[in-house]
Amino acid sequence: MVTQVTSFSRSGLSDWLIQRLTSVILLAYFICLAGILLGGVDYSAWKAMHDTTAMRIFTLLAAMSLAAHAWIGLWAVYTDYLTERMLGPRGHVIRRFCQLGTVLALVIYLLWVIQILWG
Repeated sequence: MVTQVTSFSRSGLSDWLIQRLTSVILLAYFICLAGILLGGVDYSAWKAMHDTTAMRIFTLLAAMSLAAHAWIGLWAVYTDYLTERMLGPRGHVIRRFCQLGTVLALVIYLLWVIQILWG
């Protein structure tokens, strides 16, 4: 049986709600960017737009949403498909390794975004 310790929250409903909320935030962010890009923008306008605190916060919120959305989705994939039944007696080790790698990559990604936005 898979424990809930490694999921993003303690219940499937919470994970589902977080995934829906993060997808709405990502949709709003990409619609905003698409609207700006369709209007035609040069480098100086793009830089000025991203120098505003509101856009930095919106970008950071989108990056955190992407990380949470990715973690919940990949956790579900790992727990469904990387099992002892499918991978043998060491299946749980492979699953933990993949989960750790995913968490490490997402943390590095978020730190990189923070450094780019406020560095």
